[in-house]
Amino acid sequence: MQKSIWAVSVLMIASQLGGCAENAGSHEQHSKQTGEIVGTDTSGHHHGGENDQTPINCPMHNQSQQHQHGHNHKPFASTDEYIAHLDRSDRDQWQKPDEVVSALGLKGTETLADIGAGSGYFSFRFAKVLTDGDVIALDIEPEMITHIQKRAIDEGVQNVIARLAKADDPSVPNSADWVFICNVLHHIENTEAWLTRLHNQLSPGAKVAIIEFKPGELPVGPPEWMKIAPEKVIEMLGAAGFSLSRQESDLLPYQDLFVFIRK
Repeated sequence: MQKSIWAVSVLMIASQLGGCAENAGSHEQHSKQTGEIVGTDTSGHHHGGENDQTPINCPMHNQSQQHQHGHNHKPFASTDEYIAHLDRSDRDQWQKPDEVVSALGLKGTETLADIGAGSGYFSFRFAKVLTDGDVIALDIEPEMITHIQKRAIDEGVQNVIARLAKADDPSVPNSADWVFICNVLHHIENTEAWLTRLHNQLSPGAKVAIIEFKPGELPVGPPEWMKIAPEKVIEMLGAAGFSLSRQESDLLPYQDLFVFIRK
């Protein structure tokens, strides 16, 4: 499989897109990006935009005072601060990224779309496992896409392909074997339509891994009213044409992991 790292000039979108960092800021309304993906993938991959949602994780519960909905999701003055927050080492203690990657049981040859990739927190970990596959890092934040592209070049990672996404369309490639959606589903405004689009874009048998925060008072995560109950997650995915393969509630202290299969 031919791989290459590509760099593109990301056009700034007129409306600023939000990014819910692991404990970042406002979670309610997301300005929708209408621009198409910019840039060209010279590797021959024709991938759609990133996850049509917010970048990777959700803000910490103890920063709930920053949840001023309808505003930009980034609670930091600079992109560098935001990225540092997403990648901070103490997050690993509860997000357990290596355990999550291992739990998916990847073979190493798959194409995986990381929706809401943010800083690439999970994307680059997946890339280490998918030695003969590809990671399509999708995000609606132009700065996050630029960051992932630069990191891939700096570290010589050839199987991470960053794509700018729109907020109302997953835009994953039909070739995707896996879709990874961590702390993102609760940000999507029209979840039913979004999941239906995701189903239509995937081939039968494709797998979708979803991580969402558990109900109840937690030291991290979105406010309680934003959370999606586990049974609701299963119901929504089922209505969109996905069947539940497994649910793990003990893998992570504050989150549930669901794996669905596209019918």
